[in-house]
Amino acid sequence: MPKDAPTLLTVRDAAERLGVTPRTLKYYEERGLVQPSRSEGRYRLYDANDLEQFSRILRLRALGFSLHGITEMLKRPLEQLGDGRRRYSQDSLQQIADALAQQVDTLDARIAAVRRELKEAQSVRAELSEDLDYLRRRLAGEPSDQLIEQRLAATRQRRSKAAKAPAQPSARGDENDSDSDNDNDNGTA
Repeated sequence: MPKDAPTLLTVRDAAERLGVTPRTLKYYEERGLVQPSRSEGRYRLYDANDLEQFSRILRLRALGFSLHGITEMLKRPLEQLGDGRRRYSQDSLQQIADALAQQVDTLDARIAAVRRELKEAQSVRAELSEDLDYLRRRLAGEPSDQLIEQRLAATRQRRSKAAKAPAQPSARGDENDSDSDNDNDNGTA
């Protein structure tokens, strides 16, 4: 092997040098954060650049950054400082901040959609529970006229309470996200 050939480390050797488990290195590779070369036998081989990338990832994780945040950071180049250190430019930091803010906004929208869907599912469940209760009571022999009258009275009471209660928007300001009964419930089964 020529003297100027780069030193390549196996997963075990690289993990030992970095103070992590081999599984950690493989996980970061699976996430696309590092792409080591492969030997003819398909073994992972890490060079100095891979170790530097892993060190950067581990430092960012130690500072509390998420893998999504680290992925955004690794897309941006570091600039060389006069003392040999490297850092992100102000422009890179702004791009990272913008990308992370966009991810947070996307997740907030997904959370709001899931909350609306959950609320709708809970409403449908409540209606189905009432229907199931009615049918079980009918199967137990209770007269339908009495059950229908009880159900209509309960529906009127719920609507009366809803009409008297002031509309309260959610903490996120979603005023269309109010509790309401299904208007097509006519009280019969």
